[in-house]
Amino acid sequence: MLTGNGSFVTEFVLAGLTDRPELQLPLFYLFLIIYTVTVVGNLGLIILIGLNPHLYTPMYYFLFNLSFIDLCYSSVSSPKMLMNFVFEKNSISYEGCMTQLFFFLFFVISECYMLTSMAYDRYVAICNPLLYKVTMSPQVCSMLSFASYGMAFAGASAHTGCMLRLIFCNANVINFYLCDILPLLQLSCTSTYVNEVVVLIVVGINITVPSFTILISYVFILANILNIKSTQGRSKAFSTCSSHIMAISLFFGSGAFMYLNHSGSMNQGKISSVFYTNVVPMFNPLIYSLRNKDVKIALKKVMMRVHSRFIS
Repeated sequence: MLTGNGSFVTEFVLAGLTDRPELQLPLFYLFLIIYTVTVVGNLGLIILIGLNPHLYTPMYYFLFNLSFIDLCYSSVSSPKMLMNFVFEKNSISYEGCMTQLFFFLFFVISECYMLTSMAYDRYVAICNPLLYKVTMSPQVCSMLSFASYGMAFAGASAHTGCMLRLIFCNANVINFYLCDILPLLQLSCTSTYVNEVVVLIVVGINITVPSFTILISYVFILANILNIKSTQGRSKAFSTCSSHIMAISLFFGSGAFMYLNHSGSMNQGKISSVFYTNVVPMFNPLIYSLRNKDVKIALKKVMMRVHSRFIS
């Protein structure tokens, strides 16, 4: 039956990571643990920043948003992936697939620009410390975060809008564990030329602008750090941006490997994408909590409050 959007397909089937029965249960428990750690870590960091006034700074404002994004975009893909391990047929409606596609792209693009905003924040903190409070005012921080979400909304809308114009005929098995652009384009029985052009333009913008901004920020940061004469001063400057460097390396590095690895098989692509969609959101709160003195102090204060309440 032809649906209202011009597509013959009313539902898709997600092929998942593997069709080997002996791996289904072990993989289910593995990704359940990863998702649990992701939710607990990011939600814990959100609550921790919200409960501690001394963390109400631009750096932690962006970290709050980053944790929210990681929590959301992991939740877009992980539940369906887990279902694939326990159900013989993991189907998703056409509307559900387009919704998943939109939100997955929205949160991924948001993370690109939020990490870019954090790079600018580190640049101002290290290169212009005396003007930091003025430059990174609450209004500027809000503007940067809204711009990040605005770019994400525009990019996700462009991709999803173009996907809605395609017609899907008989083939409805998505050889992936979520509704993503490239696996869906492979199923279309109409021309995908417009979609490919949009992918080229939107992805080009969302990779070039953040990458260029982050690169320029760290060129100035490195130049400034090398001009610091004292070893202690250099070490302190490096430590303020080490967590962010690790976060952007994980996110952009795994993303580049996922989308630029054309020579590999589809199974290799699935494995690399797992790191991008599941492991990176789990690592971000660990990176910022284990390597950050302010977060450790805030966590100790919260634990002491909870402990004192239980004793009293």
